[in-house]
Amino acid sequence: MINFVLIIICIAAGMIFKSTKTIHPDAHKGINTWIIYLGLPAVSFKYLPKVEWSQEMLFPVLSTVLIAFGSWAFMLMYSKLKNYSPRSGSSLELASGYSNTSFIGFPLIAAFYGEQYLSIAIICDQTMFFMLSTMGIIAAVKGGSRSGKVSATFILKRLFTFPPFLGCISALILSQLIDLDFALPLFDKLAATVIPLALFSVGLQLKFNGWKKLIPQISTSLVYKLVLAPILILLMALIFGIKGDIAKISIFEAAMPTVVTASIIAEQFRLNTKLVNLIIGISILVGFFTSAIWFQVIELIF
Repeated sequence: MINFVLIIICIAAGMIFKSTKTIHPDAHKGINTWIIYLGLPAVSFKYLPKVEWSQEMLFPVLSTVLIAFGSWAFMLMYSKLKNYSPRSGSSLELASGYSNTSFIGFPLIAAFYGEQYLSIAIICDQTMFFMLSTMGIIAAVKGGSRSGKVSATFILKRLFTFPPFLGCISALILSQLIDLDFALPLFDKLAATVIPLALFSVGLQLKFNGWKKLIPQISTSLVYKLVLAPILILLMALIFGIKGDIAKISIFEAAMPTVVTASIIAEQFRLNTKLVNLIIGISILVGFFTSAIWFQVIELIF
């Protein structure tokens, strides 16, 4: 129960501070810097060395890849049907194919399942970032002002300059070479800051202005992100016989709202930032309710 109270308090605090202008408009940038450079790498060092690797652990990876490709195919067909411009199509693809696996996913997994399952969630999160940094950037370039091919150098630079990705790789390698137990208290303290600060940051960034004119695009994106994407992963789990915690967490992460980073990429490549921001904000609001439904569905099936 305390985790649900924490979620409400942190997001509400962010929204209140923003609306009353008692905090700097760009305060979320400083908070996100802490989370990205210290909090999320600490989560990797805390949980990844404890992961018991098996073939089934590929499922969280494959599930995240499937969601990204599914968004590409779904939004390509939808955009052609509605005769949308490449800019609008890319905006919808970017806002629909990448889950908020850490800022929202981690707190909700802790609330519904327990913090011990974050070791699986981290795999979903790092794969999501990998797909966002490859497929997401390619979609943004094609739909934005910077037309043309995306160089492999550009993609690799994004990957290997992103601290959570470096933290994930470092945790996997170093844990095989040295005993990191001596640093666990430090990792534990740093990791503990991620959930409250991430939720507070989300509250500071929520935007809902002008949503009525974009209802068709927003609703289509939400249907894929919050309904069809987790259904895809649920079906994949049933087809391949994946059960237990790995299946549950992978499906639950697939049901998370749109990742906040999509807004940054949309702005950088001059996509429809207003549409992307609205989808992010509304998906987070609706996602709290749909995630509770998905938890019940997952528990009923698995």
